[in-house]
This record gives sequence, C-alpha cells and structure tokens, in this order.
Amino acid sequence: MDITRVIASELGIRDSQVEAVIRLIDEGNTIPFIARYRKEAHGALNDEILRNLDERLQYLRNLEERKQTVLKSIDEQDKLTSELKKQIEDAMTLVAVEDLYRPYKQKRRTRAIIAKEKGLDGLANIIWLQMTKKPVREEAEQYLNEEKGVNTVEDAIQGAMDILAERISDDAQYRTWIRSVTWKEGILISEARDTETESVYEMYYEFQEPVAKMAGYRVLAVNRGEKDKILSVRIAAPEEKILHYLETQVIVNENTNTKPLLQEICADSYHRLIADSIERDIRNEMTEQAEDGAIQVFGQNLNQLLMQPPVSGQVVLGWDPAFRTGCKLAVVDATGKVLDTKVIYPTPPQNKVKEAKAEVYKLIRKYGITLISVGNGTASRESEQVIVDLLKEIPEPVQYVIVNEAGASVYSASKLATEEFPSFDVGQRSAASIARRIQDPLAELVKIDPKSIGVGQYQHDMNQKKLGEALSAVVEDCVNRVGVDINTASVSLLEYVSGISKSLAKNIVAYREEHGRFRNRNELMKVAKMGPKAYEQCAGFMRIPDGENPLDRTSVHPESYDVAGRLLTKLGYHLADIASGGVIGLSLAARDTKKLSADLGVGEITLKDIIKELEKPGRDPREEMPKPILRSDVLEMKDLKEGMVLKGTVRNVIDFGAFVDIGVHQDGLVHISQMSHKFIKHPLEAVHVGDIVEVKILGVDLQKKRIQLTMKL
Repeated sequence: MDITRVIASELGIRDSQVEAVIRLIDEGNTIPFIARYRKEAHGALNDEILRNLDERLQYLRNLEERKQTVLKSIDEQDKLTSELKKQIEDAMTLVAVEDLYRPYKQKRRTRAIIAKEKGLDGLANIIWLQMTKKPVREEAEQYLNEEKGVNTVEDAIQGAMDILAERISDDAQYRTWIRSVTWKEGILISEARDTETESVYEMYYEFQEPVAKMAGYRVLAVNRGEKDKILSVRIAAPEEKILHYLETQVIVNENTNTKPLLQEICADSYHRLIADSIERDIRNEMTEQAEDGAIQVFGQNLNQLLMQPPVSGQVVLGWDPAFRTGCKLAVVDATGKVLDTKVIYPTPPQNKVKEAKAEVYKLIRKYGITLISVGNGTASRESEQVIVDLLKEIPEPVQYVIVNEAGASVYSASKLATEEFPSFDVGQRSAASIARRIQDPLAELVKIDPKSIGVGQYQHDMNQKKLGEALSAVVEDCVNRVGVDINTASVSLLEYVSGISKSLAKNIVAYREEHGRFRNRNELMKVAKMGPKAYEQCAGFMRIPDGENPLDRTSVHPESYDVAGRLLTKLGYHLADIASGGVIGLSLAARDTKKLSADLGVGEITLKDIIKELEKPGRDPREEMPKPILRSDVLEMKDLKEGMVLKGTVRNVIDFGAFVDIGVHQDGLVHISQMSHKFIKHPLEAVHVGDIVEVKILGVDLQKKRIQLTMKL
C-alpha cells in the first residue's frame, strides 16, 4: 500500500505535504512544533489535519505490519497463492485482513475439524461440486468408518455438512457482502428486560431504528443500558436476502441430489457461524463510530473550555459551597497565590448567615477582593443568595461568577494537590482551584484529568485509552497555542509543552527553585536532561515576559532570532521596540514579504509569522474568546417565566443540543431543533462551550428541574 497516497487522498492534501509531515514525525518532532514552526515544509497545514494525519499514519502502519504477519503465517502453511497475497496486500482495513486470514487461523476443535479428522472431506467435496448422479446417502455409505466414529449415513452427511458450513463461513467475500447488507438494511432493536423497572433508559424499552441511521449518542445509550442489564439489544438482519445471496453463490448446478442439502448448509452456516460474528462486528463498529464522534465533540468542548479568556488583575475569593461541612473559602491574589482560607456556615443545617457575611466582608476589606468565584455544585444556589444579599449591603464594587467546578474534587484529593497545598484539607484546595480557574482556566484545568472536566457525554463507557490520548492532544494543542511563562508555570502545565516529558517538567521547576528565575531561553539548556532535540521542540513555546532578550517574550523560535534581528535592522527598528509593547507599523513596512523573504533567506510563511508576532509580542489567542458573565444579582427557577429572554453561558455541547447556564442553579437545554432557523446536523455548527448566547424560556418544570430554552428569538 502506498500510505502517502492513501492519506493524501483521504485528507484532500498533496502527496508532498504528507511526505513532509511523515518525515518530520519520524524525526521525532511533535505535532504542535510541526504545526507552528515547520509550516514551510508542509504548506501550513493546521493542527487538526496534522493530528488526523498522524492517527491515520499509525493505523495504516499497524495495518501493513498485520498484513506481513498474516502473509508469513499463511506462507508457512504452504497455502499462500498469488491471488490471496494480492487480496491481502490490497486490503484497506484490519477487518478485511482478518476476514481473509480466517480460514488459515489456528482454530479450536470445531465440528468441521472433527469431521475432517473422520475423513469426511471427500464427501463434503462431492456435495460442494454438485456433480453426483447418485443420491448423497449412497455416496455417504463409502465413508462409514466405525473406528473413526462414522457409524451411520446420517453421521457422514452431518460431518460433510459441518465442513461445508465452515467453508462458507470462512469465505471473506461472503462475509463482506453480509456485513455490508446488514449495515444498510439491519434494524437495531432494544427492549426492556423488565418493563416494570423504572430507569433513565425508558425511551429504549421498545425501540427500533435502522442501523445506518442510529445517532451516536443513542448507540452509546443502548450500550450502557445493556451493560447495566436494563436492556437487551440485538440487530435484526435481512435474513431472507442473506440466505438467498448465499444460495445463489453456493448452488451453481440444479442438482436435486445436492440442492436441498446445500440450502440447509447455507442456513446453518449463517445462523450458527456467521450471524453472531457479523452482529458483533457491526455493534463494535457502531460503537467505535459513536465513540469517535463523542470524542470529537468532547475534544471541541474541552478546547473551548481551556481557551476561555483569563480574568486577570483581580483578587479572587474562591467559594466551594457545601451544607453540613460548611463553605470553604480561599483568597487568591492576582498571580494565583493563596493569601488566606476560611470555613463559614451560612447554609443548612447551621444557617449562620450573619456570621458568614461578616467573615466574608472582613476578607473583602482586608485583601481588596473584587470578584467571588462560586462553584456550581451542592449548595451553590444557597451560597449565591448569601453572596448577592451581601453585595447589596456593602459599598465595595464586588461581582461574582458561577464557575463549573467539575473535576475540582478530583484535583483536591489528588497527589498533585497534596504536593501543592500540603497543609490544606481537600475543601481548601478545592476553593483555591475554583478561584484560580476563573483567573487562568488553562493553567488550572491542566491539573485535572481531562475526562473529569465534565464537557462530554458517556465518557466512562468509551475506550479509555483512545479518549485519554485524544483529550491529551487537545490540551497539548491549547497549551502550545497560548504558550507558557517558564518562570511561573507549574509542572502540570509544563508537561503539556511540546517536547517536555513529566520528568523534564519537574527538572525545569527544580532548576527554577535552585537558581531563581530564567533570564533567557538559552538557560533552558542547563536544565538536567534537556537535550538539543527537546530544546528545539519546546523553546518557542516558553515565554520570559521580562527576559534579557525581548524576543524571549514572543513565540519567535530561537532558530529565527537572527532573521528577526536582521528584519528589524533592515526596516529601521530595534529590539527594544518589542519591549515597549510591539513594533508598530511593521507589517506595513514589510508588506513586500516575497522580496524580504528572499533577501533574508527565510521562507515567506515563516517571515509572515515573525512579523505578526513582533507587532503583538506574546499575544494571547484567548483574548478573542467571549468573556465570562460576571453577575451581581440572582435568579431562581421560580422567577423564570415563559417568553423571558436572558443571556447565558454554554456549559456543555452534546449530540442533541447544548446546556446553557442562565444564572439559576439548573442549566437549561437548548435542543438542536431550537438552535437555528436553518437546518444543522450538529449543535457544534451553532454553539461552543463558553459561548455567551441569548436564549428565550420555552418551558420550566420545577418538579423535574428542567428548563427548555430556544435560541430562535
């Protein structure tokens, strides 16, 4: 297989681009590095295409490896024909390779193998060739053998039928056709094991849908219902059509002696040997496709969440709400340093509202708190009411924001949190995390396993390795797109930087603690185990805002410092201009990039990137994202009225809609049908996590705590 050509065709890019990326990957370069600093080589392909290319490259290489193993195994059995070899070499999927390998695999002792041991191959071939003029019972008499256990004509015929049933089952062409027609025409049927049982799966108690039309979230839902032993799930295949196909393939002569037997053999082969296996294949493929779709949505949601703009320059009070154990508070300064912690009891059963307000007000005055960040978990509604009442009573201009606290409890109980805050309990750590995740969502959320952040669906039912790898790639892309301040970044943040392993991230922090702040990027080479390759991969993503070289605060790679310096000199600027906030008017002065790139001996794409960065050094791409809604008053569910129009924040996007925080404790659902006046295939075409949207209340069910919203205003 020409892997380069296959990938180029699938992704709609040139062969030369694929070749360049494969070469860069094989040289040990990371995807973020290739995407940012090797645009010239691959023609500025984006991160998504590069990730897809990398994934397909791994799959196709594994496929080629499997083909070689299979070819070797069949060859060792002296059964490899030139036709079979070509079929295996041309196969485009692992399933196709396994279908072709099936007849040559070492099997457990099947009925067919036992029949062959009894010497019934010859009788099987007589039936298969459909040439005999004698009744098969007469032919079978020649194969009676008491020593081998063939005592009757019926024994002989049954053994021959078993051999042929397995022969049909092992035919790759038949399996491919049956799999295809079952995909196209099969019906997935889901039924309740006990119709009296109440569960979240009630809509699937009597459910049927064509396999080809099953939405991914439904596939995952019935899978979970089956796993929870609430549902029984099966695929009803177009059986008549399949049996007719097998008969037309197998019965090639109108021989009355063999035809009835071959019809019986086809039915037995399908029912006993093929149907369950094909159903498993299709269920697995449906699940894989559903998982891929869900992982993609999860990844896009996570990307949006991580890229939310930081609320900088504010002293924040993190508030982890609770009932019995009290609300944990943590005051965090503008750099993320924890200044103070407290526990207050304004919620039931203690209800010490007055004392709690007094404590909070003391903290506001003492530390100049300007923003309160409240987790949206248990007792959030009650805490919010206390905060709003307090803000109305005090003269200081303080606002509050509701923060999605998903994963905060996972982080606060982790080894990482224990190392970061050894003297804090889990509640205090959680409060600090809730404060910091509004100050810098990316820096805080990288400390949490992406699967625990709560912006996906059915994540616990998926292939965890695949999900983990996909989400880690999203985090890696986000961290490298933003860049990190090497003098303040945590180990958790550093280990997502291109080329930096966990141990190297620890070494960087250890070096910083021993030698003080990094003064320039070159100093990174002094860090233990920082080799030339790791330095090349990471240097451009490391920022030193107040470093000795102004270029160290930009995303210009050290390998391009000479070009950047010569560019500035040529156009009458100085390095010092970068330090003062950017080289104003550089893009205008350098508008003839083609001539400039030739003069400076650098690629035009790279030159344009350098110019863009020098004009706005260290520009944070998150600035373009919608800012979180800061509130100063509270709404309750009972305040909501049909037709009311509100602003809200998209908290999660799933296959059938989006959940929007409109300032009450319960997020409202905008169904996909209520998102746009035009038809959309997926909610992500209309909204993303973190988007600020205007919605209208369609309905409120206080008892079930459900809010229906529309964006069609």
